[in-house]
Amino acid sequence: MSKTVLTPELLLSAYAQGIFPMADARGEIGWYEPIRRAIIPLDERFHVPRRLARTVRSGFYTVTFDAAFADVIEACAAPAPGRETTWISPEIIRAYTELHRLGYAHSVECWRDGQLAGGLYGVALGGLFAGESMFHRMRDASKVALVHLVERLRRGGFVLLDSQFLTGTHMLQFGAIEIPRAEYHRLLRQALTVPATW
Repeated sequence: MSKTVLTPELLLSAYAQGIFPMADARGEIGWYEPIRRAIIPLDERFHVPRRLARTVRSGFYTVTFDAAFADVIEACAAPAPGRETTWISPEIIRAYTELHRLGYAHSVECWRDGQLAGGLYGVALGGLFAGESMFHRMRDASKVALVHLVERLRRGGFVLLDSQFLTGTHMLQFGAIEIPRAEYHRLLRQALTVPATW
C-alpha cells in the first residue's frame, strides 16, 4: 500500500468533508471523523471563567497572530508530562507549515518577556476554524490564546469552531459541547459558504 502524502489540496478537501489526519506512534497517517464532534460555540455560550478573564484583561501575555507558526506547531508536537507520544508527526508539521504558507493554517501566540509561553494553531476554511492543538509553558497561556482566537473569529465572521474531540474537562469550562456527526456536517456545509476573514 502506498504511503499517503499530505498535500494542501488533500488536507483542504478532507476538512471540507469533516475529516482530519492524525499520526500514530510510528508516524503513519490515519484519517478521523468522530461520531460525536466537539465544537466551541462562538456565540454567547462561549464562556470565559472569571479568573481567566482577569488574566486576559491584565495584559500579562503579549498576544500575536501568525508570528511564530513553526514554533507553535513544534511546541504542540513536543512531549509533555502525561503525553510522551504525539500525533503531530514530521509529515504533519511539514504539511501544515505549507498550509500556513498558503494562508490556510494560522497560529495564536502568547509571549512573556519575549519568550513563547503558549499558543495554538488550526485551519481556516470558509467560516470554519478547525482547532488542531495547543500548548502552554506558563500558566493559562494556551487558554489566553483561545480567548483571543475566539475574539478574532467573531470579528472575522467565522461561524464554526471545531475542536474535534472533547478530552477531559479542559474545554468544558469554555462551553464546549459534543454534537452528532450529522449535525456537524450540517453546520460544516453552512460554514463553508461563509466568506469569513482571518
